[in-house]
Amino acid sequence: MTNSTATPSASFWQKYQLYFLLLAAVFIRQIPIVSIPLNWLETYFHEISHGIAALVTGGEIMRIQLFPNGSGLCTTRGGLSFFITFLGYAGATLWGWLIFKIANSHQRIAQGFSVFMIVLLLASIAFWARDLLTMIIIGCLAVLFVFLIKMRRLYYLQLLLKFFGLSILLNSLFSPTYLFDGRDLGDGAALASMTMIPEMVWIASWCLIALVALYSLIKNNQKSYA
Repeated sequence: MTNSTATPSASFWQKYQLYFLLLAAVFIRQIPIVSIPLNWLETYFHEISHGIAALVTGGEIMRIQLFPNGSGLCTTRGGLSFFITFLGYAGATLWGWLIFKIANSHQRIAQGFSVFMIVLLLASIAFWARDLLTMIIIGCLAVLFVFLIKMRRLYYLQLLLKFFGLSILLNSLFSPTYLFDGRDLGDGAALASMTMIPEMVWIASWCLIALVALYSLIKNNQKSYA
């Protein structure tokens, strides 16, 4: 008689959950009104990444603005201009990747991260929001995370955080392509002006970073349920 130490095979849902969530994120991106909060979320992480880059390089955040159409602006003073400008899209990608990883690790860690996000969002309102519209938008995002931590089943908190992470990654993948508008504005144009490297190179680099981040999540998922 032999003792088997093999673990039970993962359920179909567990094995393919990432792909279902990714498809849901792609689908919801196409629905104008429903996708607005997700666009705000990605924009917030984009702008706060600019701000964090300024802070860690000795600068300061003067103002964060978010607009109803999903655009935003972070005004900084001091710090390393190249790092601050580059980290907008790259930082949003990192946030999306990190949120998925945190949500996938442990329920209590996911819950703790949601509390952290509420604190960060409220701090953003208190210190860097200067107009009522931005305060309302960031406030809506804070309410979203309050809703998450109020869930009785932490499994659903994890699930929604994974969805948010993938949505942010998708937005980080496609958002840089909007810079191909011929107006010579935005982070890509700013980096091109600083470095003399064409804007399309910076846009391609941001898209590549997002693709690599998404691929790493898919690859890790395949290893987990192989």
